Amino acid sequence: MESLKKLYKIGNGPSSSHTLGPKNAAESFLKRLTVAAFRFRVTLYGSLASTGKGHFTDKAILDVLSLEAQTEIVWEPRIVLPFHPNGMLFEALDSEDKVTDSWTIFSTGGGTIANEEMNLNDKASIYPLTKMHDIQKYCEKHGISYWEYVQKIEGPEIMEYLEHAWDVMCESLIEGINTEGVLAGGLGLRRKASDYYIRAQSYTDNLKSRGMVFAYALAVAEVNASGGRVVTSPTFGSCGVVPAVIYHIVKSRNFNKGRAVKALATAGLFGNVAKTNASISGAEVGCQGEIGVACAMASAAACQLFGGSPAQIEYAAEMGLEHHLGLTCDPVCGLVQIPCIERNAYAAARALDSNIYATFSDGQHRVSYDRVVEVMRVTGHDIPSLYRETSEGGLALEHKIIEE
Repeated sequence: MESLKKLYKIGNGPSSSHTLGPKNAAESFLKRLTVAAFRFRVTLYGSLASTGKGHFTDKAILDVLSLEAQTEIVWEPRIVLPFHPNGMLFEALDSEDKVTDSWTIFSTGGGTIANEEMNLNDKASIYPLTKMHDIQKYCEKHGISYWEYVQKIEGPEIMEYLEHAWDVMCESLIEGINTEGVLAGGLGLRRKASDYYIRAQSYTDNLKSRGMVFAYALAVAEVNASGGRVVTSPTFGSCGVVPAVIYHIVKSRNFNKGRAVKALATAGLFGNVAKTNASISGAEVGCQGEIGVACAMASAAACQLFGGSPAQIEYAAEMGLEHHLGLTCDPVCGLVQIPCIERNAYAAARALDSNIYATFSDGQHRVSYDRVVEVMRVTGHDIPSLYRETSEGGLALEHKIIEE
């Protein structure tokens, strides 16, 4: 497994796989060039072409390449390359329109780019254990927590990085709470975080708690939908779940920042296992890989913050993912707004429930987190492609852009 730095990436929304990944790919392509190009041609395939305009894929690429030369974007939604649904072909052309360099690359989720060659020669793996069962047994044997395992493998500098990531999460959350108006894109969707935050104040105890969690998750997700600065956790589309849960618990219990950072380390470990053994790409496995994994991460973080044992934390994460199995990715008009934003709030609430359920138990259960991750992988491949971030099925069918 790679470093948690590869899981928690900082950038501008609205989509890590459709915006951040293509931007990273464009920057990498420029670095590969040995001869200056007269113009560029970028062909987008599969899901990237189907929902790319709503996800600002073309803008992300043009922001990089158009500074060097004229750039043409070609859309091929009906062509899906074998390696991954989010395929891109970058081509550099000379003044006679001859291709001087080309590169096929894929955006595999969470802003990560890869292809067959990179996969075969991957030297970035630093975690010797890639299954949660083995990690849990190691932690129990040595009397350490999950966050201590992360620090042991990655060194103390990972906690510094996670502290920075946490600061960015908090900034986006606060920005979202204090911003009102209608989100750009044409759906006419009004921001709700500020209203939820205000209304939650009028309730007491459980209702107030739940309302605040809703507000926090909506806040981050709305900042992402507007192209603001957020952190993949594990993706941009699901970036509101983890910060909402951790922020709510830390703020309501007066915990210090150190506890939040440790919870983020634990959450990242569970997200990393899912990313390594299955996928966090909506185009590959549906929204279960984004919102489902985010809920698992937040469930683990919550359980740790409330003093759960390694077994209880694993159980909480397992429930967070298990009960999102089969969730489709069908963004309306290709925008990361409906149902994406609302799903962040709902998953944050489910994460708190998963923690409560797990802490009532002794942590023993029949279905392991590893097993659910594998089921998610298989289920994702069984889901028809029109339900995997193409906006050709499900909720996306009945909605149109509102004419302005």
